[in-house]
Amino acid sequence: MIGSYVAVGDSFTEGVGDPGPDGAFVGWADRFAVLLADRRPEGDFTYTNLAVRGRLLDQIVAEQVPRAVELAPDLVSFCAGGNDIIRPGTDPDEVAERFERAVAALTAVAGTVLVTTGFDTRGVPVLRHLRGKIATYNGHVRAVADRYGCPVLDLWSLRTVQDRRAWDADRLHLSPEGHTRVALRAGQVLGLPVPADPDQPWPPLPPRGTLDVRRDDVHWAREYLVPWIGRRLRGESSGDHVIAKGTLSPDDIRLRIAPVA
Repeated sequence: MIGSYVAVGDSFTEGVGDPGPDGAFVGWADRFAVLLADRRPEGDFTYTNLAVRGRLLDQIVAEQVPRAVELAPDLVSFCAGGNDIIRPGTDPDEVAERFERAVAALTAVAGTVLVTTGFDTRGVPVLRHLRGKIATYNGHVRAVADRYGCPVLDLWSLRTVQDRRAWDADRLHLSPEGHTRVALRAGQVLGLPVPADPDQPWPPLPPRGTLDVRRDDVHWAREYLVPWIGRRLRGESSGDHVIAKGTLSPDDIRLRIAPVA
């Protein structure tokens, strides 16, 4: 029975792409926290989300890992390194070495450390060419998990998130339904009964013509790809000036999930 949970990571764990009714992001980790809280007596569960969008591995280790170590929870979810891997010139072997040092620090104090792999990016235009690099890093993550006895939230094998409805309009972050499916898979990884199957097939979509696809691609490039490239060239991060959510009440999360569930 998990009585305390701390989420560590970047935009994926912060919940970008899954806005609540107030516009603030919810995300898979918050949804997963509700699944955990439902198995505890009321008021007997604490949850803290330290994740901030755009953070690189070293930033996560410097800013979030010490706080997670201080809290020493029953469970930590640790998803980091993805923003490093997609940067030109980074070495997945070297990133994995730094990842392992962080896992060692977390497993020394937390009851369980849940680590995550990267997604299969074959359907993501701007990241498709990095598929082999991500797969290499995933292999390291699984090896680290084996060495430290960590359960693995394997996002690469979650085939239902290959559907475009699992992704936000920016094609880089999950949609509310995508985040929900990851939360359900996280529950399965820890052996929890979950209210729905994350592998449930999507309803069929009507076919799209070539013109529709091309129009969508042009819109995406103008609205999302060009600004993303611009931030990289300017050395800016989407997480500049963003503050982590911190400690959240499961009851408050439930209220924010309800309108978008």
